[in-house]
Amino acid sequence: MNIAHSSAAPLEASAGVARYSPAQIVLHWVIGLAIIVMLGIGLYMVGLPKGLAFKSSLINFHKSLGMTVFLLVLIRIVVRLVAGRPPLPPMQAWQRAAASTTQGLLYVAMIVMPLTGYVGSSFNKFGTRFWGIPLPMWGWDDPALRKIFFTVHTVSAWILIGLILLHVAGALKHQLIDRDRLMQRMLP
Repeated sequence: MNIAHSSAAPLEASAGVARYSPAQIVLHWVIGLAIIVMLGIGLYMVGLPKGLAFKSSLINFHKSLGMTVFLLVLIRIVVRLVAGRPPLPPMQAWQRAAASTTQGLLYVAMIVMPLTGYVGSSFNKFGTRFWGIPLPMWGWDDPALRKIFFTVHTVSAWILIGLILLHVAGALKHQLIDRDRLMQRMLP
């Protein structure tokens, strides 16, 4: 999501680096950690045999955490629209485009994944519980439709993993090679 810089003044770190707002920093790291946990659980649970009670508990935890992350991502988008973002350090146009594209695709994946997981779960008899509270069912027990949504969910997970690796690699490049203090904008 390439949102234009806001007129809101970014916070200045003691070393003069323009920083994201405290809310944006907290949301970034909480969402990032939760996504890593969720991806790990998702990859682990698909290999477990059907009918295992532990697998059912993991699936329900995965769904609740996924819906929580979805809500946090929506909050993050609103905070970003309100607070803006600090300017990027000087960099080549292709790097700026790559950063913008990667960030936009990260947001798309963080929205597509929980929606397809939730809708896919609506096409079975179990549905989705959000921390124990049943959410509305948007479908009926339909294995073919469930498979379509879960296929998109799975493909989105692998795309998200690739985007996270690209995001981390870019941040490390800026920190270790360019030494342009880009990471200081998002560090707690």
